[in-house]
Amino acid sequence: MVDISLLAFALVFALAFANGANDVSKAVATLVGSGVTNYRTAIAWGTAWTMAGAALAAFVASSMINTFGHGLIQPGTSIGPAVTLAVLTGAMAWILFAARTGLPVSTTHALTGAIVGIGLIAFAGEGLIWSAIGKKIALPLLVSPFLALAASLVIHPAIRALARKWEGSCLCVMPASRALVTVDARGGTRTLLQATSFGSPVMAVPSQCDRAGLQGLVVGLDTIHWVSSGLASFARGTNDAPKIVAMLLLGNATTAWPSTLSQLTVFGGVAVAMGLGSYFGGRRVTEVLAEKVTRMDHSEGLSANLTTAGLVLASGTLGLPVSTTHVSSSAIIGIGLLKGWNNVRWRTVRDMVLAWVVTLPASALLACIAYFILSRIL
Repeated sequence: MVDISLLAFALVFALAFANGANDVSKAVATLVGSGVTNYRTAIAWGTAWTMAGAALAAFVASSMINTFGHGLIQPGTSIGPAVTLAVLTGAMAWILFAARTGLPVSTTHALTGAIVGIGLIAFAGEGLIWSAIGKKIALPLLVSPFLALAASLVIHPAIRALARKWEGSCLCVMPASRALVTVDARGGTRTLLQATSFGSPVMAVPSQCDRAGLQGLVVGLDTIHWVSSGLASFARGTNDAPKIVAMLLLGNATTAWPSTLSQLTVFGGVAVAMGLGSYFGGRRVTEVLAEKVTRMDHSEGLSANLTTAGLVLASGTLGLPVSTTHVSSSAIIGIGLLKGWNNVRWRTVRDMVLAWVVTLPASALLACIAYFILSRIL
């Protein structure tokens, strides 16, 4: 890997910050929209899991780095520093603008638009691998919203049926009693598992559930919703961090790093920057998805999160860059459609779709402007 200037690293971290500000909402909006918690707590929860996912991406996201690092530009194409810096600037500027205005947009779209825009200007389009752009990026980005919409329509009825049975009940893990107990809404208990230890007497399991006095972990529907949100945030971190880091390897023949330490340092910096952006800038887009698309209850939020986490993790493992924005938003829209056409705020959906469409040309234009300026300075 050629030496990258401090400015390139600064722009990578700025892009990660912008990504956090715009994207943390995609996994935590359901917690707020269904009344589980408030904005501050939900965003803090999403921030922690996003950073964990971004950090883990250093070890599991080689396919995604391959796609964005050197899979879109013809081998042997000379990539000057102005090109890399312009791509980062164009994508970062658009995502920051969208986050400030409350528009949920796609980092994948923004990076793709910036790369294509620079490729057309700097290489007259000849340096780009158009088949790879179409197959590895355009196709997954086009298909994923419809797949998420369909998945939410299929998954939610089953989740809703399970949630009705689970509502008001809990699963009590009681280490002191060596027992696993289910408790129904009326407080009645049923022992699922109870173990002895080398002939010691089994302690009695209470016949009624006084939840405030339980000496153990109580797992209810709220808990499952929290876990699904954390999983979706984790998936988002593993999906987005390698795309951002790959910009430092843009156009290289391989994705080799000078050392493992340098790779871990970059991923660690990106994880921290995503976390800072999530915590300090994530509220505006979260408000849009939580309040202005459709109203959600427990089971609806859980269904949206499970759909998002499943599709994003699967695509990330395969190296297919889907947009968490598109997947999450489409899943939430699908939940609204199940309740009826009028339960979706179509004006908000229209603004979101327009933002998705505009992201490609907007980030391309901003990247081209940055390239013209940087190519005369550097």
